[in-house]
Amino acid sequence: MMKSSLLALLLVLPLAADEASSIDAMKAAAESFLGTLDEAGRGKASFPFQSEQRENFRFTPQVRSGLPLKEMNDLQRAAAMKLLDAVLSERGKLKAMQIITLESVLREIEQRPDVRDPEKYYVSVFGKPGDPVAWGWKFEGHHLALNYTVVGGKEVAVTPSFYGSNPGEVREGEHKGLRVLRAEEELARALVLVLLKEGKKEVIFSDRPPAEILSAEHREAKALEPVGIAAAEMSAAQKKALFDLISEYSGRHRKDLAEADMARIAKAGIGKIRFGWAGGVRPGEAWYYRIQGPTFLMEAANTQNDANHVHATWRDFTGDFGRDLLGEHYRQHGVDGGGH
Repeated sequence: MMKSSLLALLLVLPLAADEASSIDAMKAAAESFLGTLDEAGRGKASFPFQSEQRENFRFTPQVRSGLPLKEMNDLQRAAAMKLLDAVLSERGKLKAMQIITLESVLREIEQRPDVRDPEKYYVSVFGKPGDPVAWGWKFEGHHLALNYTVVGGKEVAVTPSFYGSNPGEVREGEHKGLRVLRAEEELARALVLVLLKEGKKEVIFSDRPPAEILSAEHREAKALEPVGIAAAEMSAAQKKALFDLISEYSGRHRKDLAEADMARIAKAGIGKIRFGWAGGVRPGEAWYYRIQGPTFLMEAANTQNDANHVHATWRDFTGDFGRDLLGEHYRQHGVDGGGH
């Protein structure tokens, strides 16, 4: 078993380590944002907590609910960005802003300003910010779907979480060279190559990658077929490389949230986490990989647009939209979840 300081830290962290700072920041930011809106704006941005739209997980271009950036003034947009500041790390927010920027790149490439629009990102708040039972919010648009649920005033669910990049690498124009999800690709490729070098050929479970992430836009994520190599079969260095990759996803969030999520992942069983790759391993070839543990799934695929279009998602089998936290809260407090 690996004895590195990283995994030792993960195993002893409390499940809600210092989350209060992000919870307080979310509450303040949501209240401030709603406070900048007139009645019409609040009518679009505010929903009951039990609204069907709360679990309407979408990252493809389509008609959305919520209040779009397009309909916000400068003050309101700044307040919306404070919501992202409340949960995202500097790295996570930079990636989010770059994904939004890519809509302008696609507008130039495709000449479709009606579809490719960096102002078509929507904010929705569910319930009353600070509600002691539960409340939540989401920020969503093409290739960016961020969902947050606060339960009992002290615990946070941060999934489902989706980041996408089209183009995967911008190859011409003002933003030439931009690769928003470079780390998600390069850390995974480095891991598969070292596993192959050390004889673990079963890490590649198929020469042909699936056309898309398999969890897609499903509201509920299901465990997929176990593939690849289990962490229990990896060397200490390989396990560290795996956790560096997992941390690239969790580390999109502020430190208190990221540490709590990594602790949950570790508690469920480090050795049971599996990493599998499909497709080519050379840059420019289509690929897909899957990281799956007892409680979570991370998938990434780069198969569309001649392997220059990346999707990367993070799901929790019971915790998406805070389902597990809500269930436990309702049980402990004798609350009928259907009526909140």
